[in-house]
Amino acid sequence: MSTETSDPDDLTFEQRGAVAVLRLNRPAAMNAFTGTMGEAWNRAYQRCDQDDSIRAVVVTGNGKAFCAGADMSGGGDTFDSPDAKIPFSSSPVTPAWQLRKPVIAAMNGHAIGLGFSLGLQCDFRIAANEGKYGLVQVRRGVMSDGCSHWLLPRLVGMERALEILLLGRTMSGAELVEKGLAMKSLPAADVFDAAMALAEEISLHSAPLVTAMAKRLAWDSADMSVDEMDQRETAWLLHTMGMPDAIEGGTAFFEKRPPQWTGSVSRHWPGKPKVKHSEQ
Repeated sequence: MSTETSDPDDLTFEQRGAVAVLRLNRPAAMNAFTGTMGEAWNRAYQRCDQDDSIRAVVVTGNGKAFCAGADMSGGGDTFDSPDAKIPFSSSPVTPAWQLRKPVIAAMNGHAIGLGFSLGLQCDFRIAANEGKYGLVQVRRGVMSDGCSHWLLPRLVGMERALEILLLGRTMSGAELVEKGLAMKSLPAADVFDAAMALAEEISLHSAPLVTAMAKRLAWDSADMSVDEMDQRETAWLLHTMGMPDAIEGGTAFFEKRPPQWTGSVSRHWPGKPKVKHSEQ
């Protein structure tokens, strides 16, 4: 089953089976980020988080780019100080790590500035051999965004994070893999299919509730002590033991068939979900 909607044209939403596909849709502008795109992106992420029929998310770009960063059509006014009366955040889209579904960035081409930051927020990244990637803002006289100063040291360590943030160089897909910022780099034409294959494997073989809980625990781990982790992990393990999926997983394995998962992220989540949706 595949359903597609446009919300609005700057971003399209399609559901292919249990996988949601979000496409940045400004190919003539290399999918440069706009406020309208951000609003649609937020709505799409919220839908993905709350809809149990969606088990994984792929974000990609239409055309030859993933996202070329902020829309620079305003020229020198692009980075003027915003109106103090209008809410502003350096992370204009709900960070992908807050969603309870795995989010895969199929970076089919260039991802620069904010476009790269939003890709880094995803759980997995597949880069294109032809693409250029980087946080170039230091060379434009402004700070990098998308919580990149929090995220990069956690992904690659302090020295490499500072190399990326302070030098503002662009990197190839192969360099992203070497630095630990992408799973793999492929020809651009193969990036989306590889992302879909990963998303479909997760949605078929990984129990949705356990997947969501494991993702949340892993992302929260950097700010937890070992004792805090042990307490949360133990409590959440006990939460999943004895549930139908704990029985189904082993039964399906021994019967050599795909599992039929029934656990619900929306109904069986242990406590209130810690998702704060960004405001535009």
